[in-house]
Amino acid sequence: MALKTRATEALGIEHPIVQAPMAGGPTTPELVAAVSNAGGLGSLGAAYLSPETLREQVKEIRDLTERPFGVNLFVPSPFEVEPERIQRANALLERYRKELGIEAPEELSSFAESFEDQLEVVLEERVPVFSFTFGSLEPELVARLKENGATVVGTATTVREGLRLEEDGVDMVVAQGSEAGGHRGTFLGDIRDALIGTMALVPQMVDTLSVPVLASGGIMDGRGLAAALVLGAEAAQMGTAFLACEESGAHSEFKRAVLEAAEDETAVTRAFSGRAARAIKNRFLVEVGEHEEELPPFPVQNALTKDVRAAAQRQDHAEFMSLWAGQAVRLSSPTNAAELVESVVEGAEAALRDLAPRPM
Repeated sequence: MALKTRATEALGIEHPIVQAPMAGGPTTPELVAAVSNAGGLGSLGAAYLSPETLREQVKEIRDLTERPFGVNLFVPSPFEVEPERIQRANALLERYRKELGIEAPEELSSFAESFEDQLEVVLEERVPVFSFTFGSLEPELVARLKENGATVVGTATTVREGLRLEEDGVDMVVAQGSEAGGHRGTFLGDIRDALIGTMALVPQMVDTLSVPVLASGGIMDGRGLAAALVLGAEAAQMGTAFLACEESGAHSEFKRAVLEAAEDETAVTRAFSGRAARAIKNRFLVEVGEHEEELPPFPVQNALTKDVRAAAQRQDHAEFMSLWAGQAVRLSSPTNAAELVESVVEGAEAALRDLAPRPM
């Protein structure tokens, strides 16, 4: 049974599986290429990469695969740099720096990479698929990307956001359910009102939009892919499922946490980055989370906690890492990307066969 959809045709892939573009290290060029070589769409989470490193990693991916792949960036939003909030956040972080044996960094002069410079690399390298989250792109930018040969994919957590992205000209929309790990893509309205489950969000998005919808959140195996297709999605975007893969760049303690966590051990938090994101609970999430209302916004808080998170990785200290993962984390298993893609496809085909009506 061939699982062909408008999304597989537009993306130039064999299977309706998109590896979620997890920024911060998990999506190595090796993982991206392995997923693409297996017939899915590998995606590089490039939001924290300098333009130079982004270009290098795109070239690495191209050395490893001739198939389509994607690059994902965060759309910047206006933010305030409030010295008092930064001072309070640094005071909270002092105990963790002391425990890790590191000094507080000097005052930061910038908080994020230049989105404009990153996007120029995407255009210059003629990346086949460009996806984005945290907002919408000006229609002129969307048109420029499409004229350059890219398929453009936006991220929405509500139907209203999906409509906005469609109006701006995107080729397809990721419907990000509340189960999904990592940062929430909400950009219209209160983020607390946009925690809609995948099963509720996808059919409403499908019925409202004319462009293909990709389901994201809680999809870990063939059953999840089959359910997404039955709901009307034209592909599934999967992140947590790929975290424990051999090719993943997630820290070994991150992988261990993913393989040992249960479905009730994640929470949506602003503690690490200043923006709502779902992660496995640990000391940092719980303790700093008690002060969320005092924290600076993204990307300020993300920049302030960078030294703590980096030291935690060097010291194998999972209690201070940002362990982004979704609510279906219990279904994780150690494997490689090709085997995961194959098992998801086979599982979906079997599930859909079982649903097919049989002659009486």
